[in-house]
Amino acid sequence: MANGHGLDEVFEPGKREDVITDIHRFTNTYPKVRVIVTSRLIGYKPQRLRNAQFRHVMLQDLESEQIQTFIEHWHELTFTNQADKVRKRERLQKAIDTSPPIRQLAQNPLLLTMMAILNRNQELPRDRSELYNQASRLLLHQWDVERALLEDNRVDPKTIDYKDKQQMLGKVAYFMHENQAGLAGNLISGEDLERIIKDELKLREVTNPRAVAKVMINQLRTRNFILCFMGADYYAFVHRTFLEYFCAWEFVSKFEKKQEISLEHLKNEVFGKHWQDESWHEVIKLIVGMIDSKKGGEIIEYLMAKDGEGDKFHNLFLAGDCLSEVRNRYDIKSTDTELLNCFKDLIHYDLNYDYKKYEYQGFLVRYIRTTAVVGVATHWQDHRDTLPLLQVSARSDTDSDVRGTAIYQLAQCYQDHRDTLPLLQVSACSDQHWWVRGIAIEQLAQGYQDHPDTLPLLQESARSDQISWVRRTALEQLAQAYQDHRDTLALLQQSARSDKNSSVRLTAIEQLAQGYQDHPDTLAILQESVRSDKDSWLRSTAIEQLAQAWHDQPWLWEFLCVRVAALSEHRILHDPFERDQDEDYDNVNPRQVALQAILKYYPNHSQTRSLLKNRAEHDPDPKLREFAQEKLAKLR
Repeated sequence: MANGHGLDEVFEPGKREDVITDIHRFTNTYPKVRVIVTSRLIGYKPQRLRNAQFRHVMLQDLESEQIQTFIEHWHELTFTNQADKVRKRERLQKAIDTSPPIRQLAQNPLLLTMMAILNRNQELPRDRSELYNQASRLLLHQWDVERALLEDNRVDPKTIDYKDKQQMLGKVAYFMHENQAGLAGNLISGEDLERIIKDELKLREVTNPRAVAKVMINQLRTRNFILCFMGADYYAFVHRTFLEYFCAWEFVSKFEKKQEISLEHLKNEVFGKHWQDESWHEVIKLIVGMIDSKKGGEIIEYLMAKDGEGDKFHNLFLAGDCLSEVRNRYDIKSTDTELLNCFKDLIHYDLNYDYKKYEYQGFLVRYIRTTAVVGVATHWQDHRDTLPLLQVSARSDTDSDVRGTAIYQLAQCYQDHRDTLPLLQVSACSDQHWWVRGIAIEQLAQGYQDHPDTLPLLQESARSDQISWVRRTALEQLAQAYQDHRDTLALLQQSARSDKNSSVRLTAIEQLAQGYQDHPDTLAILQESVRSDKDSWLRSTAIEQLAQAWHDQPWLWEFLCVRVAALSEHRILHDPFERDQDEDYDNVNPRQVALQAILKYYPNHSQTRSLLKNRAEHDPDPKLREFAQEKLAKLR
């Protein structure tokens, strides 16, 4: 069963509560049916669904592998001509690989789809504003106003092309930035939307503009394109990317085309008032990318002149982001150089600060310096000074965060340079800070998997590094990059059984359960961990992994019952967990985890209710008793 609407689209609060109740009742009646409930954040209240044992997740940006998978599958389904398919697929992949702005946009599923469609007939533009422009044109063609007007007998048909629609959306976005919620709100009332569209239609001498506006807005209620209906007579941009683009578009139109505002007005009223507001940063960057390069340079200089020390130098970091949007940086070469020097100074900002005495100030210094390292690598990757600067920072900076950040940037931006691999190897083996060693290990496994020295280095770190986090990191990278190597399984088994640190054992157990489920020793190791490991969190994790991977096996029911119930009539528990009232009340109880697994996989078993009743009355853990009592009440 599937439904195309989200929970947020039930706008009346009472009805929404009724829908949640129906969903909860349905999951109790059909416990083996997988149910996914979707919702935008607006109006979303998770507690009742959380009480019903729903997991809550937020959609994240696509990772590189996911982007590549999408591109391959999309082209496979779209093209019949093999040569054309390969050429277009490689062109899109190259654009993403070689253009940082496009690579950033490709992380969004909607924009990646737009790129794939645009790429069918043209090369993708390299600057974001033009890419947004073309993507908006593509979506606006789906706003079939002309057909809707023809079908409505109250109005005369009128051609409204995509430029008209762009201008209308620019006015909408401009209005939204000025209302109470500002750009962070992304919400406009139907009344304001109708008024803006009606006024724009009047300017185009459309007959009966109010009726035409109503027809257009009615389409918004029934079709998603750039704007969508949010309920309670409110509308929003489907993705705030388009809110930001059209807001910037309207400012640029007022500045360059209509000349209604001056450069000074743009500086003072837009950049001056909003550079400290993060919700405005995208609009600010897009404006700089859309106007003349020299004027963009003047705005960058205006930002550089602000006193940003009290605001963690966000004026300079925003100026760097704006610089990357400038279409022709050669036109503002002196500004470019001056800003680079500012970033170099920030990398060495306040080196003599007493971090231990002033912990919060030390955190700010660390944030400023690491952000400056990322900025130099991002905005000046091809500058002759950048590589040596990152190398020095990675080798010898006194702050571990700066060293680790520099190492990551070297691996990402200069992977093929002859000095990068040796530097990563030295850092992975001998840097004095555990975090830096872990970063270097991750980058070696992900970028130099085929180098003969990488596998032995990761194995040695997994076995011998003194810090548990580094051993865990090495194990995770081995399981991901070298799953099929003959030594990886043995090392994971050894770590699961005998590493002195429980978090390392837990990591090894997770990797075994997820990557080696079919190996005959994996089940035995997990079962033994559940029975005898001293760490309650690890026992709980092992129970979860067993239930997920082997819930269709007949032995699991009895195994879980043993973990939940008492050993004898004297109520000696198989699992020895005891809640320390001085510790965090949310400490995980393996008996509760096992009981949750029983409720999930065996809700209709004849003994499930008696197990719940037993724990509700006799378990020494008050949290587990409360949990069991709640579940019993729901069963009644």
